[in-house]
Amino acid sequence: MRLIHHPVLANYYVTYRCNAKCSFCDIWEKPSPYIELEDVKQNLRDLRRLGVNVVDFTGGEPLLHRQIDQFLGTAQEMGFITTLTTNGMLYPKWAERLKGKVDMLHFSLDSADKTEHDTGRGVACFDFVLESIQIAKRLGERPDILFTVFKHNLDQMERVYNEICLPNKLMLLLNPAFEYNQVETGDQLSEEELDYLVKFSKQKWVYLNEAFVKLRKDGGNHVDKPVCKAASTTLVISPENELVLPCYHLGAKTFPIQGQLYDLYKSQEVKELIALEGRLPACEGCTINCYMQPSFAVELNSYWWKALPSTLKYNLRKGTWKKMLS
Repeated sequence: MRLIHHPVLANYYVTYRCNAKCSFCDIWEKPSPYIELEDVKQNLRDLRRLGVNVVDFTGGEPLLHRQIDQFLGTAQEMGFITTLTTNGMLYPKWAERLKGKVDMLHFSLDSADKTEHDTGRGVACFDFVLESIQIAKRLGERPDILFTVFKHNLDQMERVYNEICLPNKLMLLLNPAFEYNQVETGDQLSEEELDYLVKFSKQKWVYLNEAFVKLRKDGGNHVDKPVCKAASTTLVISPENELVLPCYHLGAKTFPIQGQLYDLYKSQEVKELIALEGRLPACEGCTINCYMQPSFAVELNSYWWKALPSTLKYNLRKGTWKKMLS
């Protein structure tokens, strides 16, 4: 049963450029422009009309954009919940200008071992994350640690939690790795390892959407009975100011927005593509977290119930539930 019939999230790519070269990501390989402030303002107005309440300014590395603070400030003034994930390298430079403008600020950190983390990210950024944590705390910010989980770093979760999160009173967000297109992340987590994630997540200040685990155990999305509602829950906007459908990772088609995002999303051609969400051949077996999370939130099914406890835990901790209800 569908509970919410409008999109709830916008993944707004400010640029595909990145100052890291993560082994599990190919975004940094793309040439890319930077989004324009006037386009952002118009698109945010249309996103509001469409019912979106969360805007994730993403990339690439979003802090490479020289106007990122203006994008975040504008979005907050319009009543959006804002979120941003960074590798931390540029956060010390931006921290003062970003203060109070990011509701959900995530620092990526995949190991408590400097060499292991920096190797996976393809650049020396471990020390920048530790520095960013201290700067954010001094400014009264409440960042989270986003830990992308692979087989090879499972043993690092406890160290990151005990050595970095607990002393700094930070939430540890567990993000099971996923594969897409030609990007491979190695062997997928076994059922026993997934069960370990769930058990580990029961600790204070640890977040894991258990619906991610259920989906993996179920073999991912199935085109004959799709769980994925990517196109109807999430608007993806590219640095070229295009609407990307059905999602970024499997983007089959792009539409120039040209200041008409609301009308474009309501157009018959886009509606026909939205109807194919989760049903394209490439959607079989998909477990891409950033599209499954909103998918779990809009339809009353077993995944909705699995996602509910962790969603409440995180939003109560962060206080974002107040803005969601406003």
